[in-house]
Amino acid sequence: MNKRPLLSTLLATLVLVTASGCAVTRGQESVGAYVDDTAITTSVKARFLDNKSVDGTSISVETLNGTVMLSGFAKSGNEKAMAETLAWKANGVKAVRNEIAIRP
Repeated sequence: MNKRPLLSTLLATLVLVTASGCAVTRGQESVGAYVDDTAITTSVKARFLDNKSVDGTSISVETLNGTVMLSGFAKSGNEKAMAETLAWKANGVKAVRNEIAIRP
């Protein structure tokens, strides 16, 4: 049994993993920050779905380095404000940018 191809494959895999480091699709963000941001986004979306006064399907949530950006459409100013309030209640949120538009 020739172990050279197996060893070469393992070495190439190790080099690729090491060379890529902690790269993620969001620029300079670390893997830990990416995981934290994903948890924040999930938490905010879950709060929207649990709350009857916010239409969670009409509002998008994105998180980068603890800053949550809300976008989409709300039926009223109260819904927009409630979405922001719910976003602030998620663990790890550092800031909220509320870009939700109110539908006439």
